[in-house]
Amino acid sequence: MSLKGIAQETVGIVERGEYVAPSGRPVLFREQVEQALRGTVLYRPGDFARLPRPEPRAGGSAPRIQVTSEKTGAAARRCVEVEGVADVVALNFASAKNPGGGFLGGAKAQEEDLARCSALYPCLLTQREYYDANRAQSSPLYTDHVIYSPQVPFFRDEGLTLLEKPFSVSLITAPAPNAGSAERNAPHLLPRMGEALHARALKVLQVAAHHGHRTLVLGAWGCGAFRNNPHDAADAFARALEAFPDVFERVVFAVWERGGDGPNLRAFRERFA
Repeated sequence: MSLKGIAQETVGIVERGEYVAPSGRPVLFREQVEQALRGTVLYRPGDFARLPRPEPRAGGSAPRIQVTSEKTGAAARRCVEVEGVADVVALNFASAKNPGGGFLGGAKAQEEDLARCSALYPCLLTQREYYDANRAQSSPLYTDHVIYSPQVPFFRDEGLTLLEKPFSVSLITAPAPNAGSAERNAPHLLPRMGEALHARALKVLQVAAHHGHRTLVLGAWGCGAFRNNPHDAADAFARALEAFPDVFERVVFAVWERGGDGPNLRAFRERFA
């Protein structure tokens, strides 16, 4: 089946809230989908100043940081199913203007991968304001609107095979600034890309902390089609994490690249060695 066909199948599975596992067993997960939809919320740029400071975790210290060559969904699944972590939140490297990016058209990127494997797409459809705000302005920096979706059920693995049992991961949807667009249309903004990444990374971590998450799955945010420098992205997260001492327990930077060890993975390994 084509990726476009899989997208349509995924939409149908989520709408029905059920599917047939490879074993032939029916899997019912409508309640998990509805809870994720009901719990999805939008944070507007003016909201962040009003969020309370997160409580440090008991016996807190700097988080354990791991850099891996996994995809986001695979890293999140490992944390949940293999390591038994219940509070995982992952960052969706989101399109600013289209829910799920090119998910429905069969595009290949991190957001589309997440949408093919989970109930992310309908969660995003509940927050049109995020997309309207970004479409209404022309800056490649995009806006600071952020979507939080709790315990989104995942029902496919990275090979797109349906799972015998879904697992759930909370997702934060936020766009990185678009350096590629800036290079083409607003080169005067290129010097601001690194700081824009840092400022938005702070907001991503603020949302994660506000919802009580201690385990994060992040990655080379904006370093694909948006063409940000991976050293800027790694530094943005490193600096943002310093603003949340004793809050997070673990951070996994899942940096998957075709062909294995590429510039994005090397940049994150160098920064977090």
